[in-house]
Amino acid sequence: MKTQRFTVALTVINLVVLLVVVFLISSSSKSDGIPTVVKARAFELVDDQGRVRAEIKIHPADPDVKMPDGSKGYPETVILRLIDSKGGPNVKISATEDGSGVALGGDAGYVQILSRTSDPTVKLNSKSGHISQKWLVKSSKRLINIDNTESLMNLVSSNFLCL
Repeated sequence: MKTQRFTVALTVINLVVLLVVVFLISSSSKSDGIPTVVKARAFELVDDQGRVRAEIKIHPADPDVKMPDGSKGYPETVILRLIDSKGGPNVKISATEDGSGVALGGDAGYVQILSRTSDPTVKLNSKSGHISQKWLVKSSKRLINIDNTESLMNLVSSNFLCL
Protein backbone atom coordinates (compact mmCIF):
# COMPACT_ATOMS: atom_id res chain seq x y z
CA MET A 1 0.00 0.00 0.00
CA LYS A 2 2.85 2.40 0.83
CA THR A 3 4.48 1.67 -2.50
CA GLN A 4 1.29 2.48 -4.34
CA ARG A 5 0.94 5.84 -2.51
CA PHE A 6 4.56 6.66 -3.24
CA THR A 7 4.06 5.86 -6.94
CA VAL A 8 0.91 8.03 -7.14
CA ALA A 9 2.67 10.93 -5.37
CA LEU A 10 5.67 10.67 -7.68
CA THR A 11 3.37 10.59 -10.72
CA VAL A 12 1.55 13.73 -9.53
CA ILE A 13 4.87 15.54 -8.96
CA ASN A 14 6.09 14.54 -12.45
CA LEU A 15 2.81 15.75 -13.96
CA VAL A 16 3.16 19.15 -12.22
CA VAL A 17 6.77 19.49 -13.44
CA LEU A 18 5.67 18.56 -16.97
CA LEU A 19 2.89 21.17 -16.94
CA VAL A 20 5.30 23.86 -15.73
CA VAL A 21 7.82 23.00 -18.48
CA VAL A 22 5.11 22.99 -21.16
CA PHE A 23 3.81 26.35 -19.91
CA LEU A 24 7.32 27.88 -19.99
CA ILE A 25 8.02 26.56 -23.48
CA SER A 26 4.68 27.77 -24.86
CA SER A 27 5.05 31.23 -23.31
CA SER A 28 8.57 31.67 -24.70
CA SER A 29 7.54 30.57 -28.20
CA LYS A 30 4.95 33.37 -28.33
CA SER A 31 7.80 35.92 -28.36
CA ASP A 32 9.76 33.90 -30.95
CA GLY A 33 12.47 33.33 -28.37
CA ILE A 34 13.90 36.80 -28.99
CA PRO A 35 14.52 38.78 -25.82
CA THR A 36 13.52 42.44 -25.90
CA VAL A 37 16.75 43.58 -24.22
CA VAL A 38 20.14 41.87 -24.04
CA LYS A 39 22.57 43.15 -21.42
CA ALA A 40 26.23 42.26 -21.33
CA ARG A 41 29.66 43.78 -20.65
CA ALA A 42 30.92 42.80 -24.13
CA PHE A 43 29.82 41.12 -27.35
CA GLU A 44 32.07 39.14 -29.66
CA LEU A 45 31.30 37.64 -33.07
CA VAL A 46 33.56 34.77 -34.08
CA ASP A 47 34.06 33.06 -37.44
CA ASP A 48 34.09 29.30 -38.12
CA GLN A 49 37.73 29.07 -36.97
CA GLY A 50 36.91 30.71 -33.63
CA ARG A 51 38.63 34.02 -34.44
CA VAL A 52 37.02 37.19 -33.11
CA ARG A 53 35.81 39.19 -36.12
CA ALA A 54 33.74 41.88 -34.40
CA GLU A 55 33.45 43.11 -30.84
CA ILE A 56 31.74 45.72 -28.73
CA LYS A 57 33.45 46.35 -25.41
CA ILE A 58 33.73 48.83 -22.59
CA HIS A 59 37.36 49.50 -21.71
CA PRO A 60 37.83 50.89 -18.19
CA ALA A 61 39.57 54.20 -17.59
CA ASP A 62 43.33 54.04 -17.11
CA PRO A 63 44.82 57.13 -15.43
CA ASP A 64 48.41 55.86 -15.77
CA VAL A 65 48.63 55.23 -19.54
CA LYS A 66 50.81 57.66 -21.53
CA MET A 67 49.16 58.83 -24.76
CA PRO A 68 51.03 59.45 -28.06
CA ASP A 69 50.51 63.22 -27.69
CA GLY A 70 52.29 63.16 -24.31
CA SER A 71 49.18 63.48 -22.17
CA LYS A 72 48.53 61.04 -19.36
CA GLY A 73 45.39 59.05 -18.68
CA TYR A 74 42.63 57.57 -20.80
CA PRO A 75 38.89 57.77 -20.01
CA GLU A 76 36.45 54.87 -19.99
CA THR A 77 35.77 53.95 -23.63
CA VAL A 78 33.01 52.12 -25.46
CA ILE A 79 34.47 50.67 -28.66
CA LEU A 80 33.18 48.79 -31.69
CA ARG A 81 35.80 46.91 -33.72
CA LEU A 82 35.34 45.10 -37.03
CA ILE A 83 38.34 42.81 -37.53
CA ASP A 84 39.75 41.25 -40.71
CA SER A 85 40.70 37.58 -41.06
CA LYS A 86 44.32 38.38 -40.11
CA GLY A 87 43.28 39.90 -36.78
CA GLY A 88 43.73 43.54 -37.71
CA PRO A 89 40.96 46.00 -36.85
CA ASN A 90 39.66 47.55 -40.08
CA VAL A 91 36.94 49.63 -38.44
CA LYS A 92 37.00 51.21 -34.98
CA ILE A 93 34.33 53.46 -33.56
CA SER A 94 34.82 54.72 -30.02
CA ALA A 95 33.04 56.98 -27.55
CA THR A 96 34.43 58.46 -24.34
CA GLU A 97 33.29 61.09 -21.87
CA ASP A 98 35.35 63.71 -23.70
CA GLY A 99 34.52 62.86 -27.33
CA SER A 100 34.67 60.15 -29.96
CA GLY A 101 36.68 58.75 -32.83
CA VAL A 102 36.43 56.71 -36.02
CA ALA A 103 39.27 54.83 -37.70
CA LEU A 104 38.97 53.04 -41.04
CA GLY A 105 41.96 50.91 -41.99
CA GLY A 106 43.20 48.62 -44.68
CA ASP A 107 46.38 47.23 -46.24
CA ALA A 108 47.52 50.64 -47.52
CA GLY A 109 46.94 52.65 -44.34
CA TYR A 110 44.12 54.24 -42.39
CA VAL A 111 41.86 57.25 -42.02
CA GLN A 112 41.26 58.59 -38.53
CA ILE A 113 38.66 61.14 -37.40
CA LEU A 114 39.03 62.29 -33.81
CA SER A 115 36.84 64.63 -31.85
CA ARG A 116 38.30 64.16 -28.37
CA THR A 117 40.07 67.47 -27.93
CA SER A 118 39.33 71.14 -28.48
CA ASP A 119 40.70 70.71 -32.03
CA PRO A 120 39.02 67.83 -33.92
CA THR A 121 41.31 66.23 -36.52
CA VAL A 122 41.16 64.12 -39.65
CA LYS A 123 44.30 62.09 -40.49
CA LEU A 124 45.24 60.03 -43.54
CA ASN A 125 48.18 57.71 -42.76
CA SER A 126 50.03 55.28 -45.01
CA LYS A 127 51.11 51.88 -43.67
CA SER A 128 54.70 53.13 -43.39
CA GLY A 129 53.54 55.64 -40.76
CA HIS A 130 53.87 58.66 -43.04
CA ILE A 131 51.04 61.16 -42.53
CA SER A 132 50.01 62.15 -46.03
CA GLN A 133 47.42 64.70 -44.92
CA LYS A 134 46.21 66.01 -41.59
CA TRP A 135 43.38 68.48 -41.34
CA LEU A 136 42.48 70.38 -38.23
CA VAL A 137 39.10 72.09 -38.26
CA LYS A 138 39.40 75.62 -36.83
CA SER A 139 35.76 76.70 -36.96
CA SER A 140 32.66 74.70 -36.18
CA LYS A 141 30.33 77.40 -37.58
CA ARG A 142 31.27 76.90 -41.23
CA LEU A 143 30.39 73.90 -43.37
CA ILE A 144 33.28 72.74 -45.54
CA ASN A 145 33.10 70.77 -48.74
CA ILE A 146 36.46 69.72 -50.15
CA ASP A 147 35.81 68.41 -53.62
CA ASN A 148 39.23 68.97 -55.20
CA THR A 149 42.82 69.95 -54.38
CA GLU A 150 42.24 73.59 -55.31
CA SER A 151 39.42 74.04 -52.79
CA LEU A 152 41.58 72.29 -50.17
CA MET A 153 44.43 74.72 -50.87
CA ASN A 154 42.02 77.69 -50.64
CA LEU A 155 40.85 76.49 -47.24
CA VAL A 156 44.44 75.99 -46.08
CA SER A 157 45.49 79.46 -47.26
CA SER A 158 42.50 81.02 -45.48
CA ASN A 159 43.65 79.32 -42.23
CA PHE A 160 40.38 77.45 -42.01
CA LEU A 161 42.31 74.18 -42.04
CA CYS A 162 45.83 73.45 -40.90
CA LEU A 163 47.99 70.76 -42.46
